[in-house]
Amino acid sequence: MLDPLQLLIEYARFPSISADPAYREGLAGARQYACGVLEKLGFKVEVIPTGLHPIILAERGGEPGWPHVIIYGHYDVQPADPLNKWTTPAFEPVVRGRRLYARGTADNKGPQAVQFAALAKVLDENPNLKLRITFLIEGEEEIGSPSFGEFLKKHRDRLREANLVLLSDTGSPNPEQIVITTGLRGLTGLEVTLTGPRTDLHSGIHGGAIMNPLQALCELCASLHAPDGRVNIPGFYDDVREPAQWERDELAKYPYTVDEYRQFLGVSQFYTAPGYTALEAVRFGPTLDFNGIGGGYQGEGSKTVIPSKAFAKITMRLVPDQKAEVIRDLLEKTLRHRCPPGIKMEFSMKEGGSPYAVIPSGHPNTPPDQSPVLARAFASADAAITECFGKKPLYLREGGSVPIIGQIKQQTGLDSLMIGLFTPEDNLHAPDESFSLDIMERGVNAYAKLLKGLAAE
Repeated sequence: MLDPLQLLIEYARFPSISADPAYREGLAGARQYACGVLEKLGFKVEVIPTGLHPIILAERGGEPGWPHVIIYGHYDVQPADPLNKWTTPAFEPVVRGRRLYARGTADNKGPQAVQFAALAKVLDENPNLKLRITFLIEGEEEIGSPSFGEFLKKHRDRLREANLVLLSDTGSPNPEQIVITTGLRGLTGLEVTLTGPRTDLHSGIHGGAIMNPLQALCELCASLHAPDGRVNIPGFYDDVREPAQWERDELAKYPYTVDEYRQFLGVSQFYTAPGYTALEAVRFGPTLDFNGIGGGYQGEGSKTVIPSKAFAKITMRLVPDQKAEVIRDLLEKTLRHRCPPGIKMEFSMKEGGSPYAVIPSGHPNTPPDQSPVLARAFASADAAITECFGKKPLYLREGGSVPIIGQIKQQTGLDSLMIGLFTPEDNLHAPDESFSLDIMERGVNAYAKLLKGLAAE
């Protein structure tokens, strides 16, 4: 048996920050620790080199006819800054109440500790469990998984032997109500730079003679939304797959109301496109957002200048069946078409990922050719979560993006079962990140039942 709390305490001590080259030693320590746990569980462990931080690929073999699941996770964590906002040091795990506090406890080392401990429990009871398992644990998730695409291309034939992917890198609203995530929004975007005169100009001497790049940028940005909140790009909505009624019905069971959401955000009213409530808009609707805008004088006081350049950073969240490259091209085409005369426009592209959606078994839009192993996985997860957490899981799309899930689907054809084990209270990416020990305890039992349910008879 493995003690998940002790395991997580030891794992979270490693400062495995992928964004900062100064933490290579912490990344290596976390990677070696995860490899050691897997080796003790009887896995054959490989460490696959990448351009940055290696990927752990560990296998528990078996008969070719046994069900085969890939369990995904990541051993890297976000930077801990600002350090002075932590109650206790970020990489010195401490239990307070029913929580373990340290960077990476919820994202993603806590869920991995749950998976490791559950597997140990199952194998202690049944060493000959008829289930093939591959652990796939990367070290670059928090910086956008830049090496993951190349890894998938190189190893996709090997990974295609599996029946599904299982992961817990998504969220739930609270420790009592677990969510099985059925969709993730895609992400794409660009940075646009407008150039007018060759240098900044005195607005008194030259104002009125030329188009100000800041004015041009503001007009362009304002043109990208209609007054009702819809994105005003021709063709933007052509491929949008609207949610099925059962998905709206599931969201109606969400334990927070639209008004509670409004109060949490601290806004007086919502601004959503037609056809969506605020809670629906962040899951079912595509978006276009301005993440940064600049140009001209930014200091205190006044400087009467017409800037030479202005820029905007734009990202778009995409829903099934939108394609990242198509939508990005539509945005660039629209901006070029609307760009005023006398302004030079340049683009730098941002990497992104396509949206992902999976339909559980038993719904009108469930694919008729759905893998029976995937269907059994959903049924087993539903039963295990209901028994161990006391409530049936909700099946919801999530507003965020996990690009590797779409990549896995594209490269291998495998669908993913995503079980949310972190909550808003866990402070992901913020000071005083923590992981619920109640979720840990119930999660170990639920994962154990799920793994037993997945195994061949």
